[in-house]
Amino acid sequence: MNPKYNHYKIILEHTYNPKNETLNLPVTVEFDNHDNLFNIIGKLQDRNHFNDVNQSAEFAIGLKMFSEVMLRNKENPLFEDIMPAFKHFMTKLKGGQ
Repeated sequence: MNPKYNHYKIILEHTYNPKNETLNLPVTVEFDNHDNLFNIIGKLQDRNHFNDVNQSAEFAIGLKMFSEVMLRNKENPLFEDIMPAFKHFMTKLKGGQ
């Protein structure tokens, strides 16, 4: 845990499977992020891009988890094609468009 970062824990629990398959056991992920995710969730819910506060929260959490991993691994060739488009996307998103 980095003391300069916010620390989070997400527990993903499989609550329903339409195919009646066995439900997966919960997965717990602990991670650090330089942003306060609750503030970002609130901002995106206020902007209401999706007309659904739950989707706004889902989007914020997924985006911040993805972007933090990408930033920590920016030299990884896996991200070289997406990095320029992602920077443009984040600029657009932060601009409130």
